[in-house]
Amino acid sequence: MLFADVRGSTALAESMSTREFQSLMTRFYGAANQVLVHTDAFVDKLVGDEVIGLYIPGIAGEDHARRAIDGAKELLRATGHGRKGGPWVPVGVGVHTGEIYLGTVGAEGTYTDFSMLGDPVNVTARLASNAAEGEVLVSDDARAAASYDVGGAEQRDLSLKGRDESVNVSVLHAAE
Repeated sequence: MLFADVRGSTALAESMSTREFQSLMTRFYGAANQVLVHTDAFVDKLVGDEVIGLYIPGIAGEDHARRAIDGAKELLRATGHGRKGGPWVPVGVGVHTGEIYLGTVGAEGTYTDFSMLGDPVNVTARLASNAAEGEVLVSDDARAAASYDVGGAEQRDLSLKGRDESVNVSVLHAAE
């Protein structure tokens, strides 16, 4: 899974007209959708200032975890991270993997929404919220599933809100 979050969106919205902010978010959604589709993700949601992509093995293939990491770095590049002049929108990304429930949710006997549930979903969301501008936080589970060599990337052990166990992550950037 990949969760990408616009950092500081409240302050951005306050500093712009509603139309300007809507235009910025539309541009972000467009860039994110293009990257996610290009890297074989299922675009789950565009919600507020966040984009959620699922790298389902049946769609993205056996290298789904690697495609999620590559997609995260590509999204940073698409939003201008790693370029002179900086990004046109500040983004932080979380990547994690695990078995989740993916299907319909709602009151019994009715269909309310299509969603995903489970600890891996919560971990991915928390990683995205902990990622600073221009960072991809990749969990050890995702890195191992991808057989991804992070080289000398910074490592962090994160205590995530609502979880007893911490999560170790590698911190990647657009240029890595």
